[in-house]
Amino acid sequence: MSIPFGVRVPFVDHLGFTLERFENGQSELHYEARPEHLNSFAVTHGGATMTLMDVAMATAARSVQPDMGVVTIEMKTSFMQAARGKLKAQGRLIHRTATMAFTEATLYDAEGKPCAHATGTFKYVRRLPTGPKGSNALNVISTD
Repeated sequence: MSIPFGVRVPFVDHLGFTLERFENGQSELHYEARPEHLNSFAVTHGGATMTLMDVAMATAARSVQPDMGVVTIEMKTSFMQAARGKLKAQGRLIHRTATMAFTEATLYDAEGKPCAHATGTFKYVRRLPTGPKGSNALNVISTD
């Protein structure tokens, strides 16, 4: 069975993101909020949109070195308008060093209007085995 994001990320599974592009420092994710992902105004909750852009930036960073994980060091988000319906997040790796990735993502609604924009800095890390000491567990710490 193929794991679209390279590792299983339970929160991403819960939200239902799909990875549509993962190459050359670019990513694209699609998402449609379920009723439990909406805020009191009946639009996609800001936390869900920030998570979508965080994952878009992380996958853009990982696309140039998929064997490494990344952890978010910092993220800044600007909300421009309410996010409704089917959403698309496009992530882009702007610059990288041996250990750091500098990225951006824009979130678009179904009509192609930008709803939010984010920038983020990520640190490349090796994936670490998890599970009891001495076990042959195949689990890894998800850093996406």
